[in-house]
Amino acid sequence: MTHSPFPLFEQPIDRTDSNSIKWNKYKGRDILPMWVADSDFRVPEAITAALHQHVEHGIFGYGLAPARLTELLVERMKQRYDWDIQPEWIVYLPGLVCGLNLAVRSLTEHNQGVISPKPIYPPFMSSVRLAKRPLSVAPVTLQNNRWLMDLTQAEVTPDSKLMLFCNPLNPGGTVYRRDELLALADFAKQHDLYVCSDEIHCDLILDDTARHIPFASLNEDAAQRSVTLIAPSKTFNIAGLGASMAIIPNPDLRRRFIRTKAGIVPDVNVLAYTAAQAAYESCQPWLDQQLDFLRHQRTKVEQAINAMPYLKLHPIEATYLAWIDASALPVTSPFKFFESAGIGLSPGADFGNSRFVRLNFACRSDTLDEGLRRMRTAIDELDQAK
Repeated sequence: MTHSPFPLFEQPIDRTDSNSIKWNKYKGRDILPMWVADSDFRVPEAITAALHQHVEHGIFGYGLAPARLTELLVERMKQRYDWDIQPEWIVYLPGLVCGLNLAVRSLTEHNQGVISPKPIYPPFMSSVRLAKRPLSVAPVTLQNNRWLMDLTQAEVTPDSKLMLFCNPLNPGGTVYRRDELLALADFAKQHDLYVCSDEIHCDLILDDTARHIPFASLNEDAAQRSVTLIAPSKTFNIAGLGASMAIIPNPDLRRRFIRTKAGIVPDVNVLAYTAAQAAYESCQPWLDQQLDFLRHQRTKVEQAINAMPYLKLHPIEATYLAWIDASALPVTSPFKFFESAGIGLSPGADFGNSRFVRLNFACRSDTLDEGLRRMRTAIDELDQAK
């Protein structure tokens, strides 16, 4: 392998026998797993060292959120996102998906509707279906070459009570600008909606012209109708440990959320707290390097995909996920077509559009190069067979 300016992210790590959902899916088959939002990068040394120290202690009983972790989270929101939060607003969770489900169940009654973007990360819509709430859609459409929720087409009924929101957007990679967030805040106020904002990818901004703005930081009205979900999991590749946070400024909403959680959703485990604290305390230099590498990978993906017949990829402003428009590809299922060519992507049908696929480029550059080569070869062979 040639010398790379990104040695931390080019390490050859065999994940095939590491109990990885991502890699187990195609175990024993010549299919590159480039689907679920799980990076192939070894976590920062500070996280590993903190976990080793805790493991060496040898006891793994019940624990509470460390005061230092809460302090770091408050500092981080202020320094990185200019958002003043209070420690008591934070509710720790063993994952972000349960936060979506808790928001739906705690902020709506059985007859009250939930509005979800579409296409969107699958647990958005499943959280509504599982809670047996009426589901309506705010379509995500292409606006000036960016994927945005079209509020003019949002299905609002008199019973609508909650809007689910995702910023940065998964899939699509859009970073919402202030004026776009203010329009959402006005929409929520006009229709008296709560807003549950999934901001798990907020640390993974790739576009130098964009910055993450928490929805709840816009103004007091937005804050009081909001639940914000964040986590260090995607940022530092510690999703399997399960440490997430709901930030809920409104005390009534927070009480309802905690009451719904009680006895059903377990507390965060002590190792997850340890990893999260180390991540926020010591790992910003690692994150800065990861962002540089992801920008490099992003550029490669955008150029390669847009050079392929039938495919289109619009600019990725954030995340390490490419939402690829394969609607012009003359096959029944783009997902199955590429899978049969040795590339395991996320099927667009899971997100709400079967003519798309999602590619995870948080991997070594040679893995990405091979995946893109297989995609191009499959398309060339399709053309030759015509």
